[in-house]
Amino acid sequence: MAYKNSIRLKKIAHDLNLKIVAGFDGEDRRVEVEMLSRPGVEFAGFLDFFDPQRILLIGSKEAHFLMLLDEQVQIERVDAVLKLQPPAVIFSINVDIPQYFMDLGNKYHVPLYKSNERTTPINSKLYSYLRSALAPRESIHGTLLDIYGMGTLIIGKSGVGKSETALELIKRNHILVADDRVDVYETAPGVIIGQAPKILERYIEIRGIGIVDVVQMLGAGAFRENKKIRLVIELEHWDKSKTYDRLGIETQNYTIFGTEIPKITIPVLPGRNNATLVESAAMNQKLKYLGYNAAETLIQNVAAKAAKGAEDDDDDI
Repeated sequence: MAYKNSIRLKKIAHDLNLKIVAGFDGEDRRVEVEMLSRPGVEFAGFLDFFDPQRILLIGSKEAHFLMLLDEQVQIERVDAVLKLQPPAVIFSINVDIPQYFMDLGNKYHVPLYKSNERTTPINSKLYSYLRSALAPRESIHGTLLDIYGMGTLIIGKSGVGKSETALELIKRNHILVADDRVDVYETAPGVIIGQAPKILERYIEIRGIGIVDVVQMLGAGAFRENKKIRLVIELEHWDKSKTYDRLGIETQNYTIFGTEIPKITIPVLPGRNNATLVESAAMNQKLKYLGYNAAETLIQNVAAKAAKGAEDDDDDI
């Protein structure tokens, strides 16, 4: 089940290098929507469609419009906006913050931040940041790795060997993203990102050994914070009653947030090297993304050979 997220203003300010100048006691507020407001019409006195859940971003246009008004009118308009308790107000680098604005921020406990960037860059950066941070999330039981640049999610029942396979792949210089629990979210249509919960970052659990810190064991290059998921591999115990795809023609998909991701099922048997199989599957899928499909090429070659053989037989008649 997907769950909604929220984020503290203090973390946003830290991550985006924003300096707080007023409303200090409101920094523990949580933001729940990624959309921003440029309060031009609000400063003109039109508040009918004002959304108090959105962070306000003030650039040179909004600031210049305010300066055209009498100072008392400025104070009244800003007071009317901040009274509605927006999460925060962010000013771009080229805007001087009036003293009355800071006084009203303190009065209504609305944090005011100063950015060191111009309006368009901070607007884009803030929206992208919030979209990622606040995207609905879903937890999947599995292990996520970066294999040859392919975000590969390994799923399967407990005890099938997901973590052991992952550890062998990490020893081969592939990269761990998350083990046991993978939190996934959509940053754009069709773009599914996976990451580990903060408390589980860098760790992998191996039955019989315990918890392993891959960064301490294999170095900083063995872990990355997140990765786009482009392939799902399901490990399952070999089932004699099932027929497994031997050519790679059959297409399977795994759906996350309505996005279908290619899926491969690998049967597990004693003596099979699961790490090598997963590694090969990831590379083969990467070749498919690049336009080369080994199975289709083989079938085309066989068909061409068969057609040529038929022509040769006709010539012999």
